[in-house]
Amino acid sequence: MEIIQVVGIGLMSTILILILKEQKPLFAFLLATATGIMIFLFLMGKIGMILSTLERVAESSGMEMIYLKTVFKIIGISYIAEFGAQIVRDAGQEGIASKIELAGKVLIMVLAVPIISIIIETVMKLLPA
Repeated sequence: MEIIQVVGIGLMSTILILILKEQKPLFAFLLATATGIMIFLFLMGKIGMILSTLERVAESSGMEMIYLKTVFKIIGISYIAEFGAQIVRDAGQEGIASKIELAGKVLIMVLAVPIISIIIETVMKLLPA
């Protein structure tokens, strides 16, 4: 029941943050950031299990690993960008949070271009001339 642990950590931190926010807003922000990082680190093992399972499935299907690794990078960028944007948003910097999200989207597109190109080439080969 890991979710109970995560929710427990989140609730305890929230209560402490609400208490600290009035007296020491900087400490409240640091506690919120530390809590987010702690939850993220808690989930790293689970993420690793998912990635290894998907790698095994891809290998058994004969799929080229370069495509799967690119998809993993894309997923990683999206999670990291979202996490960073949320932390910045918690600090009250909506504009910077939006720029982090934009950067994540652009980097995802950069990684996706080779996969999109291969898909287009494959479709073009399947179409009659």
